Amino acid sequence: MPALTSTAPLAPFPGAVGVSHLRVYDSEAPDGLRGGTPHVHSVCSEAYIVLSGRGTVQTLGPEGFSETHLQSGSFVWFTPGTVHRLINSDGALEILVIMQNAGLPEAGDMVITFPPQLLDDSEAYARAHALPPDEQTTRGSGDAARQRRDLGVDGFSQLCAELDHEGRPALERFYARVGRLLAPRADGWQSIFRAGPRAAVERTAQQLDALGRGDASHLLEATLQRLPPPPEERRLGCCGTLGVYAAAGDAR
Repeated sequence: MPALTSTAPLAPFPGAVGVSHLRVYDSEAPDGLRGGTPHVHSVCSEAYIVLSGRGTVQTLGPEGFSETHLQSGSFVWFTPGTVHRLINSDGALEILVIMQNAGLPEAGDMVITFPPQLLDDSEAYARAHALPPDEQTTRGSGDAARQRRDLGVDGFSQLCAELDHEGRPALERFYARVGRLLAPRADGWQSIFRAGPRAAVERTAQQLDALGRGDASHLLEATLQRLPPPPEERRLGCCGTLGVYAAAGDAR
């Protein structure tokens, strides 16, 4: 049978999600643990599929502090508002990360748990969060990413202590800071949402309507997608080095 070819545009990844391969940092933080930068997402759920190694994800939320052990094959996810920090127990923790709403995490929907004085000053927060251009990938020394991580761990430790002492009010204070910090940027993210997650839902709704009429013509647009392994030069993310498979705006 001759092969069928299509000139249709390549389809986005299903559900408008992002997919990355993560090698969790194994350098030591100020509290003696090895791992990534504690942070929270404001509108995106995140999932981990552990590919290799052993570790822990520390989380903070309305139910308090928790530690979830990770090993090869583990599958965990958490919703917006869950402060999380990855610990690399054996130095070999690698994870496939699936992120809701591709484009919004890249646009900055997440907030690092810096100390309160930085969360209360948007300009100071931006300076502490940003990595210099020559320190954004594994071509750099990694010093800036480690300094950012360490600052986040300091704030995370303070937040844990406040939560232990005060309970829910400490978390509410942190969330209020997150809200104030992100408020000036949130309206600008609507276009990312409309082009990604909302468009994916609307596409499915249209297909269901068509099927209800006995129209399956959208199946003629079927394609097979391929992506090569991520390049050796990797992005320095919050939790570790990232090889990005699928993110907002990718042509596939």
